[in-house]
Amino acid sequence: MDTVRKKSCAAEHMLLSPAAAFADESRGRLRYEEECPLRTVFQRDRDRIIHSSSFRRLKHKTQVFLSPEGDHYRTRLTHTLEVAQIARTVSVGLRLNQDLTEAIALGHDLGHTPFGHAGERALDSVCPGGFKHYTQSLRVVDYLEKEGAGLNLTFEVRNGIERHTCGDEAETLEGRVVRLADVIAYINHDIDDACRAGVMREEDIPKSLRDALGYSKSKRINTLVVSAIENSSSTVSLSPDIKEAFDELHSFMFDRVYTNTVCKGEETKAVDLIKWLYFYFVNNPDKLPDLYKRISLESGVERAACDYIAGMSDRFAVNTFEALFVPESWMY
Repeated sequence: MDTVRKKSCAAEHMLLSPAAAFADESRGRLRYEEECPLRTVFQRDRDRIIHSSSFRRLKHKTQVFLSPEGDHYRTRLTHTLEVAQIARTVSVGLRLNQDLTEAIALGHDLGHTPFGHAGERALDSVCPGGFKHYTQSLRVVDYLEKEGAGLNLTFEVRNGIERHTCGDEAETLEGRVVRLADVIAYINHDIDDACRAGVMREEDIPKSLRDALGYSKSKRINTLVVSAIENSSSTVSLSPDIKEAFDELHSFMFDRVYTNTVCKGEETKAVDLIKWLYFYFVNNPDKLPDLYKRISLESGVERAACDYIAGMSDRFAVNTFEALFVPESWMY
């Protein structure tokens, strides 16, 4: 059976660009493991992420709109899947390693808080040393998953996850593809959700940007993907004119949606809820689940409270808050 994996690795060397990351040249895992007879190391990492509990919880975590009424608004999970799809398409065009690209994309937001960036800001304001979802995503796969054992992923996947948002770029082109795909996905699906919510209309986007990028979500994504494929070599980039238009679209969305009181009106409540939970568990570490009690002894109660709250889904955070702070009705 070991020949299945070896054939897959040999096929990578025949089909992929010399600039791609090859599974049989991975820099390895934090802890040694025997090779899987069927799957390459990157395929194995992708599967571990998909089967993780933190991946499943993404379906109940906010993307932009808090607790929207409707079945078609994005969640952190659907965002993750859209990023993976866009990233794979770019990787195909550039002849990069699709398995590595997909693993990074599927794992990039595992550390995101409940209530989206509102929850991230709340934890960042109270946790010693701050809080960033991309470093938390790495902590999830390195340590928090599997009751403290972690997923033991390869260096290339871990590096791509940690560097998917800002700061230094990933060391692999696959990781850099995910970084671009993340922005392409969220800008375009946030437009879609904002139009569905009545916050804006497609026609509100300046005509110059629609002329440059496209007059629909699918056409804009296609324009950006094609530009990335045509203009990437030693790094992943868009053509100057498309990048300029895309940056302007990003700014437009900040003004129209990301700072809109209709979209963000409930965020103050979400921030307060997260802070209340944080200070409760800091002052009552005996109320933490066993894994986080262990973390409090090893790394401090603040770290444990931050880890526990960051892993919550929106509704679990609300239910926990209600159980702790909202009086129950009673009868006699």
